[in-house]
Amino acid sequence: MNQENDLESKADTVPYRSGFVSVIGKPNVGKSTLMNTYVGQKVAIVSPKPQTTRRRILGILTLVDRAQIVFVDTPGIHLPHHKLGEAMVSTAIQAIPDADVLLWLVDASRMPGGEDRQIARLIARNGQGIPLILGLNKSDLVPQDERPARAEAYLELVKPTEWAYLSATEGENRDRLLDVMISYLPVNPPFYPEDQVTDQTERAIAAELIREQVLLHTHQEVPYSVDVTVDEFKARSATLTYIHATVIVERSSQKGILLGQGGRMVKAISQGARQQIEDLVGTQVYLELWVKVRPKWRRDENELRRLGYR
Repeated sequence: MNQENDLESKADTVPYRSGFVSVIGKPNVGKSTLMNTYVGQKVAIVSPKPQTTRRRILGILTLVDRAQIVFVDTPGIHLPHHKLGEAMVSTAIQAIPDADVLLWLVDASRMPGGEDRQIARLIARNGQGIPLILGLNKSDLVPQDERPARAEAYLELVKPTEWAYLSATEGENRDRLLDVMISYLPVNPPFYPEDQVTDQTERAIAAELIREQVLLHTHQEVPYSVDVTVDEFKARSATLTYIHATVIVERSSQKGILLGQGGRMVKAISQGARQQIEDLVGTQVYLELWVKVRPKWRRDENELRRLGYR
């Protein structure tokens, strides 16, 4: 047998692996950034503000003839202050027992805090028997001489199956971490088509891209009081998509901030979102934004159900 055929026969004996990797952690540790990097495109919005991710989002990476990794990006686990926060934390907790592999991502540039200890308890309670990988993210911000003590502090909270320093943005150990996750996935055929990268519709992604621009353009309480619904999403022609969306806020003062003087703020939000939505849908986009006040929607069970949080 020649060398080429020998390599082919060895490849045929490697089992194909497929499964779900739940990515959990407190807010702003880089969960969405890491998933987007692995998938190769933005399937979850990112911003410097905590609690950017509010829903469970799938990012699907298919490596031909090797594996399909279905990343489950989850909201940051935190102490909730309203019913929306409770729904977000519940979504994250539910992803723990459903996982084939748990990836707990922490911000290694900081010592563990109360939220980290809370997550360790949740893993002990809900993740028994599931391979646990501890990812010490933001390694580029941790001096080499501080790494042993920082790792030891997190390892006192859990006994992971594997752990590693990594940088989602700079690349340290990113490929190694992927190999480790794949090694713990079960032997399965792929669950999704090879070219599918998420379970979200274009309509849902468009709503999130609009909310991302709100997060990037506003400050203090405003970004956390906002949600977005896409009321109409229609192809007007082969080259133009029409989108009508509503930005929901809790108070009239927040509506005024979002509109801005002479409508400048809502125009900037619309322009930023439109550019990204055009990349998503592959056509020009006519985006019409309205701002509406729904008092205390984050504390209203009926509103949360209507918006898909329950």
